[in-house]
Amino acid sequence: MTSSASLSGLEQYSGKTIIVKFGGNAMVTSELQRAFAEDMVDLRGAGILPVVVHGGGPQVSAMLARLGIENEFRGGYRVTSPEAMRVVRMVLSGTVNREIVAHINECEPLAVAVSGEDAGLFQGRKRDTIINGQPVDLGLVGDIVSVDPAVIDTQLKAGWIPVVSSIAPDVDVPGQVLNINADAAAAALAVAVGATELVILTDVTGLYSDWPRQDSLLSVVTSQFVAGLLPTLEEGMIPKATACCDAVRGGVSKTAIIDGRVPHSIIRHLLTPGGIGTEIVPEEKNAD
Repeated sequence: MTSSASLSGLEQYSGKTIIVKFGGNAMVTSELQRAFAEDMVDLRGAGILPVVVHGGGPQVSAMLARLGIENEFRGGYRVTSPEAMRVVRMVLSGTVNREIVAHINECEPLAVAVSGEDAGLFQGRKRDTIINGQPVDLGLVGDIVSVDPAVIDTQLKAGWIPVVSSIAPDVDVPGQVLNINADAAAAALAVAVGATELVILTDVTGLYSDWPRQDSLLSVVTSQFVAGLLPTLEEGMIPKATACCDAVRGGVSKTAIIDGRVPHSIIRHLLTPGGIGTEIVPEEKNAD
């Protein structure tokens, strides 16, 4: 784990809540999973209150393929049939969540598993989606309509690191569960708990103004600028950029999209002035 001396620059975050979205594409090796777990324990040891919200897209896709279930994406979101939803629920809450918790607890027994279904944490509603001007039925894909962060607040006060899977009960259909995009879930939770920052770990360095030109990486931009950039982004990046915009508009001080394939990227980000990757900030802040 990181030495205490090298973590001395984290004092400014002590007592603050940071939501970390751990994407499935950042979990691809055991080394990265271990480094991420170490970072979460180091943050907690520095007095910071990390909350992990995780995806698991590659893992879900692999299981769907293994079971011979259709796997389709539209507009960056997984089309989720009832059959696929059973797999999503199983993989996210039953496998990926437990693996992240286990990795953290191997470093120090601090992590607790939380489903979006637990204690009324998330409530969702099927989303109406328009792609290229046409309505698209994504199946059991939802948007979060309410968040009750009481279970998260309780765990943070007890000294735990909550690890949250992004599924939610359907407010309109009792007993039905919805697949919630993990970026959107992380943003909604960040707003609800009054987080200082939302950090999204993914498999690219950040946002680019002219992808794939590497010299077009954006350092610090406003949510208004990013909203205008959305139509030009790769399909999979749209939910991440949208989540960052939603978070800062909801009162989160800043958000960031960084490369989770780099070991200890979250610590590096917090210790680097201006962060690494791309920071998205509210309109009133100056952007580079």
